[in-house]
Amino acid sequence: MAHAFPFSAIVGQDEMKLALLIAAIDPTVGGVLVFGDRGTGKSTAVRALAALLPPMRVVSGCRYGCDPAATGERCEECVQRALQGALKSASKNVPVVDLPLGATEDRVVGALDLQRALTRGEKAFEPGLLARAHRGFLYIDEVNLLEDHLVDLLIDVAASGENVVEREGLSVRHPARFVLIGSGNPEEGELRPQLLDRFGLSVEVRTPDDLASRVEVVRRRDRFERDPEAFAAEWKAEEAKLRRRIVAARARLRSAELPETALNLAAKLCLRLGTDGLRAELTLIRAARALASFDGGVVDATHLRRVAPSALRHRLRRDPLDEAGSTLRVERAVKELFEA
Repeated sequence: MAHAFPFSAIVGQDEMKLALLIAAIDPTVGGVLVFGDRGTGKSTAVRALAALLPPMRVVSGCRYGCDPAATGERCEECVQRALQGALKSASKNVPVVDLPLGATEDRVVGALDLQRALTRGEKAFEPGLLARAHRGFLYIDEVNLLEDHLVDLLIDVAASGENVVEREGLSVRHPARFVLIGSGNPEEGELRPQLLDRFGLSVEVRTPDDLASRVEVVRRRDRFERDPEAFAAEWKAEEAKLRRRIVAARARLRSAELPETALNLAAKLCLRLGTDGLRAELTLIRAARALASFDGGVVDATHLRRVAPSALRHRLRRDPLDEAGSTLRVERAVKELFEA
């Protein structure tokens, strides 16, 4: 069995790792956009996190990996199975599915076999990448270069949590909830605002600029490539410890309280920055709640401060009178508000 690089062994890139952990604890945060230099471990971190997470329970034989406990989010086939008796369950690793830039629409959403439908009266459907990514991660490298028709498709599915395929009067629908992870280089073009707004968190990654970090990155990667099994064994205890924290955070999230003081701080920060709509506040408090659950505490200013750049930097209007970048604007507003 191929080993993924241990998540705990990734050197630096703390903001990216934190954002991915938050998205794993609470997928409703809305995914993660990672912009920055090539070769900074973006895809490695996504696969490492998926391998770290505990296996999920799925309906045995379901092509979409439906959750046996989620009665309201089942595919048509599982609805029929449930009518015939209790659903059998099985265990499955959390999927990570790559969406290539040149993928056809049929490959992404799935394909209906019209010939079989017309000749045999059967509704034959071949699931696509969205079906494979259900309850896992959909990873798009160079997301800013994605074709417009696929962007529109992803926006619709991300908003509804359901994939609907219609051809010549035939229709198939299935649940498609996934954590959308996009990565890219900002120098190669900007992301369409409609899709940018669908990402809950946005992080910036850079190549380490200190000697010690660069040496440690190369050392660990070299050891992993020479003997993946031995390297994974060295980090097994750390991975298990982090997995337990994630599981505990998910359990705490359901009953986590949001103090009025934290909610007011979040709203004041978004007002000061002039963010559009209320999605900024919602994302900010969801991310802070997930982080507080991970830390085992109650949401406070410290949690809001840590997640504010990731939750807000991509939601700011451009200010022609302020040449500071969005990250600096968020950090400046946080300092003025939280240290006043």
